[in-house]
Amino acid sequence: MTKKFTQQEVNNILWGACDTFRKTIDSSVYKDYILVMLFVKYVSDIYKEHYEVLLQKYDGDREMANRQIKLDRFHLNNHATFDFLYENRNASNVGEIINKALADIEEENKTKLRGVFKNIDFNSESILGATKGRNAMLKDLLDDFQKLDLRPSRLEGEDIIGNAYEYLISNFASDAGKKGGEFFTPSAVSELLSSLVKPQENDRIYDPTCGSGSLLIKAYNKVPSKKVQIYGQESKGQNHSLARMNMFLHGIDDAKIAWGDTLANPLHLENDKLMKFQVVVANPPFSLDKWASGFSGESNGDFSMEASLDPYKRFDWGVPPKSKGDYAFVLHMLHSLSEEGRMAVVLPHGVLFRGGSEGKIRKQIVNMNLLDAVIGLPANLFFGTGIPATILVFKQNRKTKDVLFVDASQDGMFEKGKNQNKLRQEDIQQIINIYDKFESNEKVSYLATLKDIKENEYNLNISRYVDTFEEEELINLNEVKDRIESIKNELKLVEEQMRKYLKELGL
Repeated sequence: MTKKFTQQEVNNILWGACDTFRKTIDSSVYKDYILVMLFVKYVSDIYKEHYEVLLQKYDGDREMANRQIKLDRFHLNNHATFDFLYENRNASNVGEIINKALADIEEENKTKLRGVFKNIDFNSESILGATKGRNAMLKDLLDDFQKLDLRPSRLEGEDIIGNAYEYLISNFASDAGKKGGEFFTPSAVSELLSSLVKPQENDRIYDPTCGSGSLLIKAYNKVPSKKVQIYGQESKGQNHSLARMNMFLHGIDDAKIAWGDTLANPLHLENDKLMKFQVVVANPPFSLDKWASGFSGESNGDFSMEASLDPYKRFDWGVPPKSKGDYAFVLHMLHSLSEEGRMAVVLPHGVLFRGGSEGKIRKQIVNMNLLDAVIGLPANLFFGTGIPATILVFKQNRKTKDVLFVDASQDGMFEKGKNQNKLRQEDIQQIINIYDKFESNEKVSYLATLKDIKENEYNLNISRYVDTFEEEELINLNEVKDRIESIKNELKLVEEQMRKYLKELGL
């Protein structure tokens, strides 16, 4: 019987392959080499299995098989396969050979993969070192990946490759600390966000700061038929490449992932206006400084953002301070939300109460009846920051003006960890249940009226609405007095015994 690889076996081999780089290169850098090689092995093994099937179908007629396989999901020439790379693992120019294979893969699959390997160089002396050491590392890398057989018929499960990619990205994010938060949202938080917005068949799902795309994939997987369209934009080139590969590894071939600054240059447009989406999810960078520097109008580094500089009129409700881009992302997403659209975004707690222009924007959003819920999360959930965050849920065409406040930061609603806290599946479900009921629940949630919010001067700090105060049990002073007397008597006995021992010792 042919051996099949389990999820755990695939994960272990991949994580072991990282040992090739760990001693000499930071994980925030070597992650790209591991993930690209996983992608190459994946498309090579898929291609190889399909070619074997076609050969069998056409009784060994290679011409027919070659003609037919050009219609495949990915097409590879002989010099772009992993098997070819492995055969040349001892070559003195192995880095060049890998780079050429990547270029060929892009060229053979232009419409899908153009530019996906733009940020990777397997022959880089500045990153991988001098030729001798570099060649040794690349040989070890190819040896490690040779242990895997990623043909679908050799895998014990349907989404093993996609899960393995997520496993690696999660571990890399944990290793990378603060930098990890730039490309990966913890899986449990992604699960919570995607559950709150309830994606449906035929929805357009959008993440304007998509990182490696994991949040989009969580939302995609909420629709059993998978009949949705995925859109994302990412400013960092490396993360953009990760997101595109991530989509393909999860079987999403038609995702539209754009590369660029979403605030200064949004790329998902229709008729020169922002495209509208039924579902928007995001974990944008917290309090992004100099967020407006990409707009025209900057002079000598002294920049004063004006709403008129934005051709899409996203900042007519107010211009966020240049040192804190949180509401810039919120306004972009709200202006990208279709009728009946749902949106959930992770933000720092400051957005709930900061004044100035942010306070004016917050007031406008509440008065326009767009805010649906405010959910406070535990501290230390995210990579690279220990601060607690909040989820803001927005909806178009709401049927009520009430806003639900939820305090999910309390003991019992998350699992405490040594280095990082996390939301368990039962915690996620508890929060979803509270949100779905949309009612006050003592010490956990509060359904605030518009009047309540106005009385608080549009301050959305959760503690102003959810009363988590626990009365301490009354102390019986007589019992305390008796206990003190008892302790005094016990102390006297101990002192007398001690004097007796010292006397016996002649002290």
